[in-house]
Amino acid sequence: MGVEAEHRERVRVAWVDTDAGGRIHFTAAFRWAEAAETALRRRLGILDGWGSYPRRHVEAAFHHVLVFDDELDVYIRPERIGSTSITWAWRIEREGEVCVDGTMVVVHVDEHGAKAEIPDRVRRALS
Repeated sequence: MGVEAEHRERVRVAWVDTDAGGRIHFTAAFRWAEAAETALRRRLGILDGWGSYPRRHVEAAFHHVLVFDDELDVYIRPERIGSTSITWAWRIEREGEVCVDGTMVVVHVDEHGAKAEIPDRVRRALS
């Protein structure tokens, strides 16, 4: 049986994650999603070459307010694996309620920054 290509990362909203209104700054959600992506790649043994996957498109929908000290679960999984790109689907939950969800499209590039095929071992690990 293969390793599950989905990950849950537990986070707590830190003071630095909030804005002047006491709510999370929108960028915090993207940092948490990226931390979950990193942890998943590490668990699957495909963290090397991580810098070869710059972000092409990111988006999020914010459904419920998150504030300092909220305890959250960040879930991430590969939604689509193309020839040169991976679309990550992620969501942030508080006590089982989806508060933020989004996607990140990353593109695999070579040493010159040109699009490159996703390595077979990465594709296998994520499939």
